[in-house]
Amino acid sequence: MALNAEDRVTITDLIALHGHLVDVGELQRLDELFTADVIYDVTDLGGTALEGLDGIRQAAHALGAGNPVAHHVTNIVLTPISDTEVVARSKGIGVNTDGTCGSATYEDTVVRTDSGWRISHRKVHARRVPLNGLWG
Repeated sequence: MALNAEDRVTITDLIALHGHLVDVGELQRLDELFTADVIYDVTDLGGTALEGLDGIRQAAHALGAGNPVAHHVTNIVLTPISDTEVVARSKGIGVNTDGTCGSATYEDTVVRTDSGWRISHRKVHARRVPLNGLWG
């Protein structure tokens, strides 16, 4: 199953837009990124699987000043599953208020909706061990 160039650019921009919106607190625009019933799984970060747009907003408000000041995404790889579903893997770097950084891998299910491509499921995997511990 091939993914055309326009869809690739649109999905890549969708994933990149997340950091821009969240970092400036434009949480009212989450519907531009996610389906209404999105599952945003941050269990690997010590949280829960957030349900729906309001679940994401509530978690962001609850974290308050503990939210990263910057979310950067890179290394986006798209794998089409069907004409209406794509699996996207990307690397995320979060910058905290004290200047420390964290690395994560995003695993997204992206679906074509009447409003365009939207993320219906995101699983965030914290990257804490180099090479997945393959040494020694």
